[in-house]
Amino acid sequence: MQLDQVKAVITGGVSGLGHAVAEHLVAHGGKVALFDVNDDKGAAAVAMLGADKARYFRTDVSDEAAVMAHVAAAREFLGGLNVAVNCAGILGAGRVLGKDGPMPLKNFATTVMVNLVGSFNVAKAAAALMQDNSPGADGERGVIVNTASIAAFEGQIGQAAYSASKGGVVGMTLPMAREFARIGVRVMTVAPGVFHTPMVDGMPPNVYESLCAQVPYPSRLGTPQEYADTVAFIIGNRYLNGGVIRIDGAIRLAPK
Repeated sequence: MQLDQVKAVITGGVSGLGHAVAEHLVAHGGKVALFDVNDDKGAAAVAMLGADKARYFRTDVSDEAAVMAHVAAAREFLGGLNVAVNCAGILGAGRVLGKDGPMPLKNFATTVMVNLVGSFNVAKAAAALMQDNSPGADGERGVIVNTASIAAFEGQIGQAAYSASKGGVVGMTLPMAREFARIGVRVMTVAPGVFHTPMVDGMPPNVYESLCAQVPYPSRLGTPQEYADTVAFIIGNRYLNGGVIRIDGAIRLAPK
């Protein structure tokens, strides 16, 4: 699929990795619907990208009914739907056995609901509409890109909920790709390492530098643009399906 043909729903689309994807797609002629829960950033993102190219939908991805309704509304704005990129997520940090006792189940469940169930909600809603698209080359009708994390493979202490949620995203990639093969919709997952997003902006310089030093090469944090480049590559390469791409500078997370 050519990027100028892209009509995409992007969750977490008003900041960080999701916003970088939106910028990249619009810059190459695509059109985007931004799903997020930050109204101020949503308005700023649309103003920057252009109201003719982007629209913001306040969306809790864990709300099944809202996702279904907003994906349908997004298709109307976009004039179709052939790409969905799941970037919405929360860290959900905390030890299973913390200083105040065992982790409350609601903390674990909330992380899973946003990161895993949210990705599932958007993927199924998007695929349900993509299956009606006219087939392109190789019978392709759409592409779904999920975001996991290297914590899905080597989660650290304090990341049980986060790693479980991202491991679930990895785990559903292949079976979903196999199922959607009959409708010509590809499913891929990107597993970023340590990236420079708004979550690291407040770090003290020494902590930031220490984090960079842990990455073998290049010894720095990944950039949102590098994530966006990877998503664009997936969209454009029809033979990428059912897999997980790590972009992490060869880092492997230590226990803590």
